[in-house]
Amino acid sequence: MVCVLSALGGVPGCGDDGGSPGVTSAPADTGAGAAGSTGAGDAGGPAVTAQVEQRRPGRVESVVRRTGNPWGAPRGLWVITILYLLWSLIPVLIAVQFSFNSGRSRSVWQGFSLRWYIEDSGSVLKDPSLRLALIQSVRLAVLTMVVATPIGVALAIGLARWRGRLANASNALMLFPLITPEIVMGVALFFVFTDLYGFVPLGTWAQFLGHVTFTISFVVIIVRGRLFAIGRQYEEAAMDLGASPWEALWRVLIPMLRPAIFAGFAIAFALSIDDFVISQFLSIGASSVTIPVRLYSGARLAPPPSLNALATVLLALTAMAVITAGMVLRAYSRAEGRDDSAAESLSRLEI
Repeated sequence: MVCVLSALGGVPGCGDDGGSPGVTSAPADTGAGAAGSTGAGDAGGPAVTAQVEQRRPGRVESVVRRTGNPWGAPRGLWVITILYLLWSLIPVLIAVQFSFNSGRSRSVWQGFSLRWYIEDSGSVLKDPSLRLALIQSVRLAVLTMVVATPIGVALAIGLARWRGRLANASNALMLFPLITPEIVMGVALFFVFTDLYGFVPLGTWAQFLGHVTFTISFVVIIVRGRLFAIGRQYEEAAMDLGASPWEALWRVLIPMLRPAIFAGFAIAFALSIDDFVISQFLSIGASSVTIPVRLYSGARLAPPPSLNALATVLLALTAMAVITAGMVLRAYSRAEGRDDSAAESLSRLEI
């Protein structure tokens, strides 16, 4: 390459003694040949004849020939994705469909109706047990969302800024509820509230504290991902301009954490309203029965389509929380000049 550039630009010092292997300059000629070469050089550069040795195909070329482009879109992966989605969603859609059935059958379609939602005496609206389960689930989810998210945000900021010998151990301990089987968590919380903290009665308050306990870790993980994506440069710049650490936290960092905080609210709500194991272990009486517990207890008998309607309401509430979070995260991504979707940001924890 140096020889070619030297020949084109007239840079001396590249010839037989200092040339690169594989590039042979045309021999110097005298007389007319020399004059012709000089004229060509004046017009646009000398004519250089290069004989480049053909390189043997390497491993990358062999892989490309055998499998096509390995960096291109994977072929056939969409088929596996479609099959998985059909396998997962078809049973759910069938259950939702029969919640609108006009008859009591859960296997034969008899026409569209809202009978099991608002009309029949055993519907979600008019059956006291179903209505109470719905109210209890929504109440626990809202309380858990309101309490667990601020605590999780504070813990995430503290763990991200903590430097010391116990910092790594504390970060690992925060992941403990994520890797603990939920039934183990439910049994442990049951013994805690019956043997250790006897002043907390089983029921709504025990369920609320149990939901907050296992939900905080999810909020911490989400907010920490946002903290690592932001870095500390904005806080340091604010303090360089005269802001106190508290002002830098409240006026700079917290506004930048708003997408993660809102995602924490949505995930805490969805996790709490869908929980079964902890709610089952800590419930006592009909007043603390949640939607998942009511569905489990009713499905073992001859369940009416009103249970399908109750499950559909639960699915709709969870979907509304997730869709709302996705819309807000998408709006924040566009405001920050990013074109990625909310699902991509959430999967990378860059929200």
